Amino acid sequence: MTQQIIREAPAPEPLEGQQANTFFYVPAPNEPILNVNNIQGNILGGFNKDYQALLFLEIENPHAFKHWLKSQINFIATASEVIAFNRLFKSARQRRGREGTVKATWVNVAFSFEGLKKLTNDANSFKDESFKAGLAARAADLNDPVDKDGKPIGWVVGGPDNGKVDVVFIIASDERADLLAEISRILESIVAFTDGKGNAKSSGARITFLEEGANLPAPLTGHEHFGNLDGISQPGIRGRVADNPKDLLTPRQNPENKNQGKPGQDLLWPGEFVFGYEGQKDDAETLEHSKGEVVSAGLHWANDGSYLVFRRLRQDVYKFHKFLNDIAANLDTDARKVSAKLIGRWPSGAPTVRTPEEDAPSLGNDDNANNDFEFNGDDPPDGKFFKNDVVPPSKDATGLRCPFIAHTRKTYPRNDKTPGGGGPGPEEIDRSEVTTQTHRLLRRGIPYGPVSPSTPNNPLQDASFVDRGLHFLAYQTSIVDQFEFVTKFWANNPNFSEEAAKGHEFEGKLTLGHDPIIGQSENNKPNGDRTRKFFIHLEDDQNQPQTKELTAPEDWVIPTGGGYFFAPSISALKEVLTK
Repeated sequence: MTQQIIREAPAPEPLEGQQANTFFYVPAPNEPILNVNNIQGNILGGFNKDYQALLFLEIENPHAFKHWLKSQINFIATASEVIAFNRLFKSARQRRGREGTVKATWVNVAFSFEGLKKLTNDANSFKDESFKAGLAARAADLNDPVDKDGKPIGWVVGGPDNGKVDVVFIIASDERADLLAEISRILESIVAFTDGKGNAKSSGARITFLEEGANLPAPLTGHEHFGNLDGISQPGIRGRVADNPKDLLTPRQNPENKNQGKPGQDLLWPGEFVFGYEGQKDDAETLEHSKGEVVSAGLHWANDGSYLVFRRLRQDVYKFHKFLNDIAANLDTDARKVSAKLIGRWPSGAPTVRTPEEDAPSLGNDDNANNDFEFNGDDPPDGKFFKNDVVPPSKDATGLRCPFIAHTRKTYPRNDKTPGGGGPGPEEIDRSEVTTQTHRLLRRGIPYGPVSPSTPNNPLQDASFVDRGLHFLAYQTSIVDQFEFVTKFWANNPNFSEEAAKGHEFEGKLTLGHDPIIGQSENNKPNGDRTRKFFIHLEDDQNQPQTKELTAPEDWVIPTGGGYFFAPSISALKEVLTK
């Protein structure tokens, strides 16, 4: 039975005679019809399963591999199938008040640039230079720990010494038994491939890495290993899944803003995530009028496909929790509050912009409220230093409720002033938001490894080394301008965003710093100083305001593998990559 919250899932079209919620069915006749029967399912629909595995292959014999791959195409889930299932799952859960009525197992596939070169002669026409270089070659630029020659250190998959990763299969299911059965089917077909007549054939592939991930058990269901609810703020995507102008991929649930899905969820053009559709116009004056040109990967057959970034991120839960606990003791406050200020959300998912001094689980669990806030603009203090449960649209230009360094603010600054705003002036905020929306990601990650017994208020170290963390997966149409941009220029940049912080200094200093969760120091060579610094603001247990610069002496999130891949369309699998 799936326990994972399906976020941003469209509601089902009502049958004849059923009453419809009009917020879901605002027509959008000018938005494109998405080719959901040709797009792989995890890109736009999202698998949202409790159990997921990543299987990596090397293509040893391209001719033989094409024959084997052709036998797998009918197992590849489409966006049409996944979206329909997610709608049915959500509808059944709402009506019955429980889960487990329906279940499914999904498979998707993606290829590295080196893998594509083995299958087609025109792979060099892909325009994204980072995709062609590969993640391992880009590791040093992302401030990942590397050796003296720039090779990533400590990787277990995707590195130059780990075996080739030409192909990745994503297998996901509601039940672990079903997941294992599908993995077994694929593995058996690789090692004992036969043709239609039962004759033994080579699959042309070699298995190089296999690892399971899973949604964490209660009470951490839907959370990552540090203890925070994950996957909350996803982009809304413009587009229809059928001719019906009301059958939208992202339903319109904010009656106050037709350019949002759920409140606070800005709608973006689908070309930001799938090739062959209009993307965002980065020089538009406002977000409402930001429809851009059709986005191309450089090849016609790449339409309906998407780039996939995979990062295997190990999380040192004890060291993170111990840091929170030590800081809390020094500041006379609760460790969970320190965590909330570093993340920008409480463990429940409640945003600190709306409830800065205490968690509000009802807010965190409300998908129509937990994302309904902006950053630029101010709500005045109410009696104390801050106020809780402010009425949306909540704002925090000062960085007092949600520090400028908070993970959620660094990786998605919303309408904060940024370098993309073009400098001071009446259009700076609108221009900043327009450019920010060109750097979004569709995240599809899942934890791996066992749950830690540690908590922020009671840090506990494992008796021996335990490998746990996150399989970070994200889709986009520009690795350079989306994943790498967010990593290099926002998360890893201790001066981002000066434009937002100016005018809100503390003792003459801008309250900036690295992203405390995923930000990495530029000192990434052996024996380099990995220290990071960042400012936070909070009230202590005596209701006194505190603004402090903190120092993190080491990383809590450590890259241990990954790769850049391309997830092709179903037609590309049939007509290009298996020919």
